[in-house]
Amino acid sequence: MIEIKMPQLGESVTEGTVGRWLKRPGDPVAKYEPLLEVVTDKVDTEVPAPEAGILHEILVPEGETVRVGTVIARLTPAGATGSATSAAPVTTVAATESRATTTTVTATTAPPATDDGRNTYLSPVVARLLAEHQLNPAQIRGTGQGGRITKQDVLRFLAEREKQPATPAATPVVPAPAAPTPAPIPTPAPAPMPVAPVPTPPPVTAPTTSEIPADAELVPLTPMRRSIAEHMVRSVRTSPHVTTVMEVDLSRVIAHRAAHQEAFSRQGVRLTMTPYFIMAAIAGLQAVPVFNGSFTDQGIIIHRRINIGVAVALNEGLLVPVIPDADEKNLLGLARAVNDLAERARSKRLRPEETQGGTFTITNHGVTGSLFATPIINQPQAGILGIGAVVKRPVVITQNGLDAIAIRPLCYLSFTFDHRIADGATADQFLSTVKKRLEQWEG
Repeated sequence: MIEIKMPQLGESVTEGTVGRWLKRPGDPVAKYEPLLEVVTDKVDTEVPAPEAGILHEILVPEGETVRVGTVIARLTPAGATGSATSAAPVTTVAATESRATTTTVTATTAPPATDDGRNTYLSPVVARLLAEHQLNPAQIRGTGQGGRITKQDVLRFLAEREKQPATPAATPVVPAPAAPTPAPIPTPAPAPMPVAPVPTPPPVTAPTTSEIPADAELVPLTPMRRSIAEHMVRSVRTSPHVTTVMEVDLSRVIAHRAAHQEAFSRQGVRLTMTPYFIMAAIAGLQAVPVFNGSFTDQGIIIHRRINIGVAVALNEGLLVPVIPDADEKNLLGLARAVNDLAERARSKRLRPEETQGGTFTITNHGVTGSLFATPIINQPQAGILGIGAVVKRPVVITQNGLDAIAIRPLCYLSFTFDHRIADGATADQFLSTVKKRLEQWEG
């Protein structure tokens, strides 16, 4: 019997969520065929079967989060005695007893537990949630391995807390007037001042799922959607966002792309507009290095390496694979890297480390027709460049001292930056450099 364990998906990843099982107990599985999809707070990926055989049993159901190394399924190898024809597969319903056995075997290496047997290990994601909402771990019942608190446990606790009506504020108690101080010559005590009654505010009830209209539908959050939501909220709370916008004429870039598309295609590379914007962003970061940095309480960290993240839209969310040392690649190298990362992101074959280490992000929202947007910074970076749709519009141009109207392919570039790191003039210097590099493209 082959044990399938939750894989180590990156150095900083300590747990994973079973997003979806692609096979069921009793299904034949080919070697390297995907068995399931695993979701982390970094990336979604498919876990392949190490050998051909029959999926014997599933130990961790969809939606459950477990630590790296936890046995999540068992596979009967092809040709093994009592496999495909004689062994009855164990269904997911019967997985509880098997998982208890696994827990007993690995108890000697489990994290420390409290006196009541609860596992005190907190993953980085859970620790961050507890800190953000100022929660005491002792208040939350853990459903993970050995009583460990999972991210779902915290979110469930928060949801249940919101359902409880707020406690009405108590009416302040007005102290009685103090008695007068005795004196040799008796004086009348001051009359107490009348105190107006303080009304008690009505209780405030938070909206609950039971208030969903009968003609509406509640769509549960996928692990990826929830992770994106948490990341976006944290980004807005972390840094003050400011956006500046400029319009750019892409006539030269489009002409260059048209002249070189065939040559790139012969080398197996599809030339899109994205590599041009990456090269222009690199020019901007080289001219204004502070935007290739990160804010800290000790000061601004300016990274020497330029690692560009490129947002890739998926049906269920957004991923940002990273091109390391992008400034060391030419247009062909960037185009090849963009093709590869985008294709593997959409087919869920990205490695978690390929979404880490970015120092600057580009999002081409114009591919869906958006003219301009105000993107949210990918923390802990200093800025993000948004690229709008390329649209032909009439513009005024000057030739030989005379003004004329011409049709040009234009698009809006929006640059959202961390106002703690720089001000508007510095941001405009960066965006002006990007604009100039595109409008004066020479290859």
